[in-house]
Parts: sequence; structure tokens; C-alpha cells
Amino acid sequence: MFTRGLPAAEVRRRLPVLIGSLCLLGFAVALTVRADLGLGPWDVLHQGVSDRIDVPIGTVGIFVGLLVLLAWIPLKERPGLGTVLNVILIGASIDVCLWLLPEDPSTPLRWAELVAGVFLFGPGVALYLGCGLGPGPRDGIMTAIVARGWSIRVVRTLMELTVLVIGYFLGGTVGIGTVLFALTLGPNIHWFTDRLASRWPVEVVPAALTD
Repeated sequence: MFTRGLPAAEVRRRLPVLIGSLCLLGFAVALTVRADLGLGPWDVLHQGVSDRIDVPIGTVGIFVGLLVLLAWIPLKERPGLGTVLNVILIGASIDVCLWLLPEDPSTPLRWAELVAGVFLFGPGVALYLGCGLGPGPRDGIMTAIVARGWSIRVVRTLMELTVLVIGYFLGGTVGIGTVLFALTLGPNIHWFTDRLASRWPVEVVPAALTD
């Protein structure tokens, strides 16, 4: 179930790329947190919860991911190895990277961290989706609903706005970085997916996530 029917040798070939891409995403999130200029919608939620309960933001992300996975049950979605590792590795990488990155950096460094963090989401997401070992819990919810006839743009927008509003009222950081995520994330992922598609069979890359 967790390897999506791929041969063991192929799973072993893709696993290092999967792990590396998820750790890259954790690093990207940590950069945007340290920049403190605005986070992506889900990380606004995670940060808001983190501040309220005094638990590291990456750890909150792990627990939120596990809760989102529960919503897969009525949708009859099946997790893959990539789904499980997505929940664990991104959150763990965020906490480790935040421990290593300096606090209160200068303004130029904060802007550099924001731009780098937002940019790294493109290759990170494209690589992990391209491994074909299962989407993350949030992406899986979205694709499951889209498969039932909903518009990808409507579903994505409603999900992102919902968690953004909740996170904002919990105290998460909303700012120019949030706008930058909204404007660039889709094209960024699409651009890298197009260029990385030759690495794996094209059919393993969910086109709905890059529309």
C-alpha cells in the first residue's frame, strides 16, 4: 500500500530524493519563519498554534498533518510512503533548522531568507511529488476533492484561506511573505515540475497540483 505498487528497487532509488526534498521543504519553512516577514497559510496556522501552546512550530505541523490524515478516511484515500514521511520529516526538519539558524537577523538577511525560502518550495514540492510515493496529507485532501468534480482553484483557495484566517486570529505572522507565497507558489512548482518530469515517468506527477 505504502509504495504505490512500485518495485522495491525503484522505491530504493527514489527514497533518497524523497527524503532530501522533504528536508529541503523543512529548511525552506524555517527560513521564512526566521525572516518573520509573513508565512505561507498553513505555516501561519502552525505558528499561531505554536505560540498558543508553547510547542515548536515543526512539531505542531506534525500533529496537524496527522489530524488532516484522519480526513482521508471518509474520502477513501490511501497514504503512501511519501505521505507518512511528509508528515514526519518536514516538521522535524523545521525544528532542527530553526535551532541552527540565527535569531533576529539583520533586515537584509531577513529578506534574503524570505526570498530563498519561498523559492525553495518549488524544487522541494516538485521533487517529492515527482517521486510518486504519495502526496502529503494536505495535498491528498485537495486532490481527493478535485477528483469528485470540484475546481482545483476553488478547492485550493478555500483551503488556504480557511487555514490563513484561523492562523491569523491565533497570532500567526501574516505579511509580505504571505503575499509572495500566494503569487509565486503555483508558478514556482509548475516551473520545476516541468523541468524535473523527465527524471520519473510523467504520470507520477499529479497535474492538478500544478494547474
